[in-house]
Amino acid sequence: MGAMSSLAGKRALVTGAGSGIGAAVARRLAAEGAEVIVADLSPDAVAEELGAQGIVLDVRHEAEVSLVMDDLDVLVNVAGIGSTTNAPDTTLDVWENVFAVNARGTFLCCKYAIPGMAARGGGSIVNIASVAGLVGLRNRAAYCASKGAVISLTRALAVDHVADGIRVNAVAPGTVDSPWVRRLVEDVGESIDALRARQPMGRLGTPEEIADAVAYLVAAEFVTGSVLVIDGGLTAA
Repeated sequence: MGAMSSLAGKRALVTGAGSGIGAAVARRLAAEGAEVIVADLSPDAVAEELGAQGIVLDVRHEAEVSLVMDDLDVLVNVAGIGSTTNAPDTTLDVWENVFAVNARGTFLCCKYAIPGMAARGGGSIVNIASVAGLVGLRNRAAYCASKGAVISLTRALAVDHVADGIRVNAVAPGTVDSPWVRRLVEDVGESIDALRARQPMGRLGTPEEIADAVAYLVAAEFVTGSVLVIDGGLTAA
């Protein structure tokens, strides 16, 4: 079954869809026929572009999440934030906020989407993790830990809900040229050119390439509990 036939008429909610990878995923799923819900702190521009429903959503807050996860066929958890310090230099507030968005937010969205998916006969969840959840990166202590949690949660959910017809997978991007990455680079005084030079392929990924991976996992009916690494060879080097 191709992606177009599997997504036509399906309801898909994408968190963090106001920019970057999330916006690319929303565009891709809409192009494949899904009825996309753009969820973000600032959803309006992308929602208007797609003629889609936009929802202001802070994934840290259970009450907000619980109200918007009904009747979904597809959930893509993209909302996330970064950190740029080692453990001694990471304040508890930074640690807890990174986990609140990346780990708790992903958990809450899955928690409230799964019962409705089960009642509808199944569904597909794709969580955006990171290569930082698979290998250690310098000065990213909270971020690495939170994305490791996303990967382990993905596997646990896949096992728990396979009998419900729900597939749960993750994409682990490497360094992607997005507004989010450019802000992190500015925070630590690095350059985009230096990031490119560190990649085995000599370039960064694009949000659209991550969206391609998400679209594959959304439609891949024999895949669950997998972590698809899209990193230009970064973790192989």
